[in-house]
Amino acid sequence: MHIGLILYGSLDTLSGGYLYDRMLVQALEEAGHRVTLFSLPWRSYPRHLTDNWRPSWRARLLAAPVDLWLQDELNHPSLFWFNRILRTRHPAPIVSIIHHLRSSEAHPRPLSVLYRWIERMYLASVDAFLVNSHTTLATVRGLFAVTQGLEPTRWPAHVAYPAADHLPAQPEINAEAIAARALLTDRLRVLFVGNLIPRKGVHLLLDALARVGEEIELTIVGSLDPHNDYANFLQRKIRTLRLHSQVRFTGRVNEAALVSLYRSHHVFAAPSYEGFGIAYLEAQRFGLPVIALTIGAASEVVIDGRTGVLVKPGDSAAIAAAFQRFSSDRNLLLAMGLAARLRYTLHPTWEESMGAAVRWLESTATPTGRAGKPSPGSRG
Repeated sequence: MHIGLILYGSLDTLSGGYLYDRMLVQALEEAGHRVTLFSLPWRSYPRHLTDNWRPSWRARLLAAPVDLWLQDELNHPSLFWFNRILRTRHPAPIVSIIHHLRSSEAHPRPLSVLYRWIERMYLASVDAFLVNSHTTLATVRGLFAVTQGLEPTRWPAHVAYPAADHLPAQPEINAEAIAARALLTDRLRVLFVGNLIPRKGVHLLLDALARVGEEIELTIVGSLDPHNDYANFLQRKIRTLRLHSQVRFTGRVNEAALVSLYRSHHVFAAPSYEGFGIAYLEAQRFGLPVIALTIGAASEVVIDGRTGVLVKPGDSAAIAAAFQRFSSDRNLLLAMGLAARLRYTLHPTWEESMGAAVRWLESTATPTGRAGKPSPGSRG
């Protein structure tokens, strides 16, 4: 089967969503399928909308000799209108890979209404959904709940969880190492890994840190691009709150350095809305309890009170309370760390998850009809 994958930029882009796409491509190619990348440059949202009417882009897709289209949902502004032409003039079914909906983020009301409308138009234009969590699938189907005449379950869907066994962690951390880290060290070391953008909630971690004593420190892993306004805001905030001695920025790091950071820290914290949150699973692989939000898919990865703590959005006081509790009760830190590690071992590997996704895609891309008309057994 020849598959066309549509996404922005390079497949090697550093993010959880692009990692997922890379793993899916690898699994498809290992199964004997051919994948061709159709890439669009990163631009502003309004300029992405104009792609729908760009003659060269439209002609390239319509002439592509592919049997199945995979579209990263991140590309929805470039496809929301053109997909209707693609579906009528190209025989290949269209499957959208959905990591996270833009319309599920907080935006000013006019933008929120616009994003919901465009995203709903895009989702209605595809034949099936490949999603990273049950939360994401529910969010997608929820967009159609208010639209008369659109039955959300008519679109076949498959949930394929991301995994965390891609990191080069040999030997794997064991119970003795988790215990020694929890019980034989002084300062509680908290780790954040992710893009430095407002929705990731790093400012809430700083607010929480300002509420606790100097026995707790925070390491922030993410690109420190000088043109990143949010990163600059965080650095100003650290100066204002006088947290210099407790906060460390590493910038972007390679996988070996990231593994070392996971091994040396006690707690992972990322109070952001996530469609899944690969970093939560990565952290649990190394026995780190996770502080995450009660909304989004964190609850599919983190067991509140067992492998971490789920807090309400914007609640820096609750984050501070979790910091203090882990710092003062090292037996609790150990118990949750061991439970986090166990939770990771019970999660599917990339090979298992993407293998199931490939088999589903093979059954979805029928030569006699679109994916929107599946056999009864193909529904997820």
